[in-house]
Amino acid sequence: MSKRLAEVARKVGVSEATVSRVLNDKPGVSDATRQAVLTALDVLGYERPTKLRGERARLVGLVLPELTNPIFPALAEIVGGGLTQSGYTPLLCTGNAGGITESDYVDLLLAQQVSGVIFLGGNYSQIDAAHDHYARLQQVKLPTVLVNARMDGLEFATVSTDDAAAAEQAVTHLHQLGHRRIGMLLGPADHVPSQRKLGAARRTLDALGAPVADDLIVRGLYSLESGQSGAARLLAAGATAIVCASDLLALGAIRAVRRAGKAVPRDISVVGYDDSALMSCTEPPLTTMRQPIESMGRTVIELLLTQIQGGAHSPEELLFEPELVLRGSTAPLSA
Repeated sequence: MSKRLAEVARKVGVSEATVSRVLNDKPGVSDATRQAVLTALDVLGYERPTKLRGERARLVGLVLPELTNPIFPALAEIVGGGLTQSGYTPLLCTGNAGGITESDYVDLLLAQQVSGVIFLGGNYSQIDAAHDHYARLQQVKLPTVLVNARMDGLEFATVSTDDAAAAEQAVTHLHQLGHRRIGMLLGPADHVPSQRKLGAARRTLDALGAPVADDLIVRGLYSLESGQSGAARLLAAGATAIVCASDLLALGAIRAVRRAGKAVPRDISVVGYDDSALMSCTEPPLTTMRQPIESMGRTVIELLLTQIQGGAHSPEELLFEPELVLRGSTAPLSA
């Protein structure tokens, strides 16, 4: 108890006696100071005394890693719309905008007494990233749902596309077209979805007798520029086809092919991942792995509302099956 008093007092900048008066609902403390102490309790992961808990606001934090990748706004539209229909107001928290970290957003959302949080991607997918803020959410038992594969040890309800199945379908498709030098353009080495994609691609191509060579594995950021740079390395290594971990990476790969004086799919086949907006309108239209974001979004809302209503949640990850969408960016290996 004394440790909690001291920690909250330091956080707010008041005496331990003041904190004690607030916790015991005693008079003699201004409303502003009382609210600051209660907010500090939430932020530091301490439960409020029963009589001070009150009702949570009908707000839900919707945390996105970025807006440049069109799959995230598409997911946010589905989930946000569903929350509104259910009587909740989404609070949009976007990536590292203005230097605000994911941990900062968690502090802000706890201070707002939100009813729950939905992460549409985040640090939980990167093993080497900071994860302390997730422990705070667990400590205060705030209803939380994660979208996208998470690292082991984070016991939250999770909804994600089956990355392994996606990679298996993509490399099998290219192998059937005659490609044997298949490059992999992935996210960072500690990125769980990328690890799953690479593992499945290795297993599949090993079984087909066409193992993935180390020089055909390139890791980078999820951006068009990173896709262009990484694809240039794969072309130099002799890749005839490239499997990309996002549609943005695939668009960067197509640009690299053109800068090299080659054409897609005549010289190089490219497969994306997401089937985000306008991928059927690119030149050529992009063959990609479609994430079933409509059904995923509905499931996310159901999982969150179940927790808000007091139901138990399963920490198991729900995997959704991806779909290979065949368009014009893949073709048989040319002679």
